[in-house]
Amino acid sequence: MNLYSLLEARFPREAEAPALILPGGRQLSYGALATASARYAALLHESGVRPGDRVAAQVEKSAEALLLYLGCLRAGGVFLPLNPAYRRNEVEYFLGDAEPRLFVCDPARMAEAQELAWAARVPLVHDLGAGGEGSLAAAAARMPEDFDTVPRGADDLAAIIYTSGTTGRSKGAMLAHGHLADNALALHRCWGFRQGDVLLHMLPIFHVHGLFVASHCALANGSPMLFEPKFDAARALRLLARATVFMGVPTYYTRLLQEPGLTREAVAGARLFISGSAPLLPETFAAFAERTGHVILERYGMSEGGMFASNPLEGERRRGTVGFPLPGMEIRVAGADDRPLPAGEIGQIQVRGREGAPVFAGYWRMAERTRQEFSADGYFRTGDLGCFDADGYLAIVGRGKDLVISGGLNVYPKEVEEAIDALPGVAESAVIGLPHPDLGEAVAAVVVRRPGSAAPDAAGLIAALRPRLAGFKLPKAVFFVEELPRNAMGKVQKNQLRQRFALDGAEPPRS
Repeated sequence: MNLYSLLEARFPREAEAPALILPGGRQLSYGALATASARYAALLHESGVRPGDRVAAQVEKSAEALLLYLGCLRAGGVFLPLNPAYRRNEVEYFLGDAEPRLFVCDPARMAEAQELAWAARVPLVHDLGAGGEGSLAAAAARMPEDFDTVPRGADDLAAIIYTSGTTGRSKGAMLAHGHLADNALALHRCWGFRQGDVLLHMLPIFHVHGLFVASHCALANGSPMLFEPKFDAARALRLLARATVFMGVPTYYTRLLQEPGLTREAVAGARLFISGSAPLLPETFAAFAERTGHVILERYGMSEGGMFASNPLEGERRRGTVGFPLPGMEIRVAGADDRPLPAGEIGQIQVRGREGAPVFAGYWRMAERTRQEFSADGYFRTGDLGCFDADGYLAIVGRGKDLVISGGLNVYPKEVEEAIDALPGVAESAVIGLPHPDLGEAVAAVVVRRPGSAAPDAAGLIAALRPRLAGFKLPKAVFFVEELPRNAMGKVQKNQLRQRFALDGAEPPRS
């Protein structure tokens, strides 16, 4: 049940078939992928990595970084990808919590990495650069090119993904070989991967979206990946002439729409555009369809468990929804008592796997937190709020922690954001709750004006919303910013906005 073995069984029969097509013309075939990943697995084994040991990597995206991941799977290790943007104190926490056998870092941070590793009793440190340079790749090159992939069970851990930790300590979501394998095959099937597909891969690989969703789909199909170090709209537009599938976050699509060359002809060879990791604005959804003739397929998932739902490949991809549960997934919208709510009612989204199985193995070394996050009948409480419509499409309303309770009444930020975003001159918005002496929380809007457009001022914006929203939903404060803070996957960091615009509780927010 080793995930690598499942993927390798689906590689092309022709060893020279391209796997990774890299900038500058370099290519790595599927045969070379198998050989190189064996070298990395052999290196890990020689370095003392045994089944279940953690391997932490805080490196830039590269072919070698992907080979390290595959080699870790083959050696039976547990891969721990870390965002290169994490700072010293964050890395210190992850190393102390996960206790990896090996820490792989960027060459520029080697001195700091060795210091942190020593303090956390991590036995070995290697470096790996964005161009594939460094001690790790050099050591792997000296290893034999044959390695017997270590057998693993479906419940054995393959990876730990730390959540963003916007509230309290970051939690390590434990993902097993069986979880990742089932998810990969379900997505491969639902999104219709076929012979001849080419994936344009511009996502980071320290996250579920790029490392698992995108890479696993391509590898399970034996498809080439145009493997780019990062997203660049102009380059994406050029490469889309060679690709059939593109996966991105909403920000990628808004930036593509700013490219004059984005036309139906420019993407004539593509068959599927997928969006996730953050909500897709209805305006972006409509504009992309009009410009390209392609309807973006939006899906839903999270670090805990991978993907849960997707709009259909065939049939209506409904704007503002994430579609239906994936095969093998059960999703319900429940109240505070974990009882399912009828269609149309907003509640907490809860998920579980096939035959009642949990969607992930829980949080690393947080047994009590794990118990709290699962219902008595095995559903994971995602913390997301949503509702099903009459046709069974799931819509995400927002995060439970982002819910604004104003004067005892629930205000769902997405509803207010959609009303604001529809106003002339508004590019996008984020709605948050701020302390209020009378209401408990006041609705506040953080707004980005559209360049070159006449956007309303605060008073005008509130006046324009008044006919569209109930009074208790109207913003009591409006702040204008150049851009909204986002994490690497495009999600708006509302905790930062709440900190930035926190007001003195003695006075009500003002526009």
